[in-house]
Amino acid sequence: MNFHIEYEQEIDGRWLAEVPEIPGVLTYGVSANEAMAKAEILALRALAERIETGESNPIPINIELVVA
Repeated sequence: MNFHIEYEQEIDGRWLAEVPEIPGVLTYGVSANEAMAKAEILALRALAERIETGESNPIPINIELVVA
């Protein structure tokens, strides 16, 4: 399964990043890189938790950075 990070700058200057394929993976940062890093960390944590709790099986993953 492939995941990608979408990011954009908000009107107030903050950067928003999300992984649309994983509900709840939405983060803010002061820069695009910070927001994307936080989104990647949160996505990996969400996947790890699903595997640990038996909600899903381990799968190969690929994370791409995509400009929204």
